[in-house]
Amino acid sequence: MTHKLTCHCGAVELRVTLSDGLNTARRCDCSFCRRRGAAAVSAPLDGIEIVKGADHLTQYQFNTNTAKHYFCKTCGIYTHHQRRSNPNEYGVNLGALEGVNPSMLGDIPWADGVNHPSDRKS
Repeated sequence: MTHKLTCHCGAVELRVTLSDGLNTARRCDCSFCRRRGAAAVSAPLDGIEIVKGADHLTQYQFNTNTAKHYFCKTCGIYTHHQRRSNPNEYGVNLGALEGVNPSMLGDIPWADGVNHPSDRKS
């Protein structure tokens, strides 16, 4: 099943095919995600197609520069990110999927981004 994802201003539109529907919904408590506050669902790397607004997307990277976070540079809405935990998949902003209200999913599990394996000292 494909979903339509849009930013707030409508400049960016993605067609998204999720890995396992809304069953992968989760939140992360890393320093970035907890400030962003958006729950995400999973999509394979070939599961996202930019329908419009590629020129409105901007990217942010930090720390290990593995994850790539994408935002609309007009309205600032986070659309998706290539994950650090699994660079072979995207996390997709659950709240930006049309017709999906994250509050209707009940409790969404948390991922421990504070203690990410890539941050552990050997």
